Amino acid sequence: METGQRGVSQRDIRDLCDLYGVDDEQRQRLASLAAAGKEQGWWQVRGLSYPTYIGLEAEAAAIHDFGLGAIPGLLQTADYARAVLETFRPPLGAEVIEQRLATRLDRQRILVSARPPLFEAVLEEGVLHRVVGSRATMRAQLERLLSASELPNVTVSVVPYQAGALPVNYSKFIILRFAQPDLTGVVFIEGLTGNLYLDRPDEVEAYSDTLSALRDMAETGDHARGRIAAIASTFDD
Repeated sequence: METGQRGVSQRDIRDLCDLYGVDDEQRQRLASLAAAGKEQGWWQVRGLSYPTYIGLEAEAAAIHDFGLGAIPGLLQTADYARAVLETFRPPLGAEVIEQRLATRLDRQRILVSARPPLFEAVLEEGVLHRVVGSRATMRAQLERLLSASELPNVTVSVVPYQAGALPVNYSKFIILRFAQPDLTGVVFIEGLTGNLYLDRPDEVEAYSDTLSALRDMAETGDHARGRIAAIASTFDD
């Protein structure tokens, strides 16, 4: 149990609570957590290589996404997402691409769910100009950004070229925060050969400070939407 190799049964909860003299309220909370831990998320039956991240994303109350290379996955159109997946090295097989695409589109439903998280996308302007797939794909993708930015729980901001050097020299990080007071925030960093999860308070604070600096450099609201719309118009041809 301590190493996470097996789950906790209701009998485990009862015996351990008896041993440590746990009160009834805490017993009930632990029993509820044990029961919830046995339930599989929709993503767990798909055999994905990144179930930990999707599980964290599904439980997050707030998601803050910064990236230099691509539009955040939760805001990608199907054509844009497929074009991104087709660039992976080593190459993904056709079946894997379709599986990951379907999963990415399923993940996007969280933004319009009954209790959606707050989602913040901080984009470097170059992401908006880079042609992924085709010019028509980019036009549709930027229109998707504009429509998503109208959702009450979604914020899209753009760091323009003229803002100068960025306070970060790596391509992507995501900060996830949770409603439960006993859960710390988590920083997710996607790598070529593996993913990194940081949850020490000092680590989360360092990335939060960097995100705050990026916010200060970025255009938001109507200014960001105006820039996105202007760039989208360049793909009309």
